[in-house]
Amino acid sequence: MSILKVAKIGHPILLKKCSEIKEFSTNSLKKIIYDMSETMIDYKGIGLAAPQVHISKRIIIFRNPDVPESNKIQITPLINPTFEPLSDDKEDGWEGCLSIPGMQGLVRRYKKISYLGFDLDGNKIENTVDGLHARVIQHEIDHLNGKLYIERLADKKAFGFENEILEFWKNEKQSK
Repeated sequence: MSILKVAKIGHPILLKKCSEIKEFSTNSLKKIIYDMSETMIDYKGIGLAAPQVHISKRIIIFRNPDVPESNKIQITPLINPTFEPLSDDKEDGWEGCLSIPGMQGLVRRYKKISYLGFDLDGNKIENTVDGLHARVIQHEIDHLNGKLYIERLADKKAFGFENEILEFWKNEKQSK
């Protein structure tokens, strides 16, 4: 397994729509997912999309934020994923991205979604989720469509360096 180089904002691969995976259960697909997993863990991420590691394929991986961390990290790969909002209800939440290191933005996303994708062997994975889990899925699928979270800011002023956001936005909101 290898830790892969993460593409940063400004790299053209982050702006391209990715191609679908046609063949499952291949050694090359398994290697991509294992390498992505090792990379996400090394960077302390909660999700990662293939274009972030310079691979223009419709693959995402994520840790389920609803499962408490233990000694074993559970990572779910989703191949050719899609999602559908289950209502028009949206909520704002702070997001960061391994491709935009050190920055955060307030992003508006659907509260509850259903998603569909495939595992390494081509078996269908379906789930209905809300909260952070729904946010992570939407964020990573955006990467597959050439979108970064900064295109979805709830407020154009609500974007900046993590330490400034923590001090001036998050703490201010809590003190109200």
